[in-house]
Amino acid sequence: MKKGFFITGTDTDVGKTWVTVALMRFFKKQGLSVIGLKPVAAGCDWQDGQLKNDDALLLQQNASVDLAYQTVNPYAFKQPVSPHLAAMGQSVQLDVIEKTFNKIKHSADVVLVEGAGGWLVPLNDVDDIADLAKLIQLPVIVVVAIKLGCINHARLTVQSIQMSGLACAGWIAVCLDPEMTMQEENISTISHKVSIPLLGVLPYSEESDFDLLAEGISSKYLI
Repeated sequence: MKKGFFITGTDTDVGKTWVTVALMRFFKKQGLSVIGLKPVAAGCDWQDGQLKNDDALLLQQNASVDLAYQTVNPYAFKQPVSPHLAAMGQSVQLDVIEKTFNKIKHSADVVLVEGAGGWLVPLNDVDDIADLAKLIQLPVIVVVAIKLGCINHARLTVQSIQMSGLACAGWIAVCLDPEMTMQEENISTISHKVSIPLLGVLPYSEESDFDLLAEGISSKYLI
């Protein structure tokens, strides 16, 4: 592994998976091999005799290296709720995720690990997404959905990451609402209010055109 990043978001459904896949395409265009993991996923469906998550499948399909689904997504839960509730008595064990990560981290030039929900989403009675990120010690990329409230959400998330002691590599803006008032001004305000670089702006897209989205990522801080 030459590079690795932990992908978190300001909330759920902010575009973390689209950003992760766009980053995978971006790094591939730089001639680098890449793999993506989504250690914990809720809202899974039965496929081929096991619970699978559509987001985790996207990461598996876009990887440079063939990985078993269980490696990409060790914890798959059916209910589309917070992981600690969706687990239904099956506790997420961080050491299991750490072992999986350590086993595959040298399999590609770039390893991307996508979190679940936002930065402080609980994984069990004790640990949350932040604890998982601290355990595997990757620089964090924050995905910010550009919508009403995004300035506050972005600042609070970045502040929490920095207080954890982890490096915050930057943030990526995802334009979810094509009719949002003063979209560019919101992005500019966040850029001035957080002390991390803007790594890219992903334009609004009704379909998952990941090559197009990858064009919105800047190589200035990532290569």
